[in-house]
Amino acid sequence: MPLTNVERLILYSLGQFYDSINQLLVEKPVRVRTSKIAFIELLITSGIVSKQERALYKNLESLEKKRLIGYVRRMITFTTKGLKEHEKLKREISPYLSLQRRFQESGLPRRKLQTVMEG
Repeated sequence: MPLTNVERLILYSLGQFYDSINQLLVEKPVRVRTSKIAFIELLITSGIVSKQERALYKNLESLEKKRLIGYVRRMITFTTKGLKEHEKLKREISPYLSLQRRFQESGLPRRKLQTVMEG
């Protein structure tokens, strides 16, 4: 069964969250994980989702039923299938992110920009 857009967003967000918090621990044999409630609070406070807390719980349960995530000692973990799906999402999104970075880093083009007033 295909993922909904919200499920894709949650799966991608979880992966990016884990990537960012574990980046400092790359050389250590330790990995940081989060609980379901802590991750839901993070999503709500970040403002990236407009869903209510209960709806986010349901989406996480749906991801669990699809065997993309699991729980070890109440901490969310990716399954092998979930990791593959997250990597697929990263590949789909990466051209957009690199384009955004390119525009932010490059500044103004060398040629003069033309200003047009609409009215």
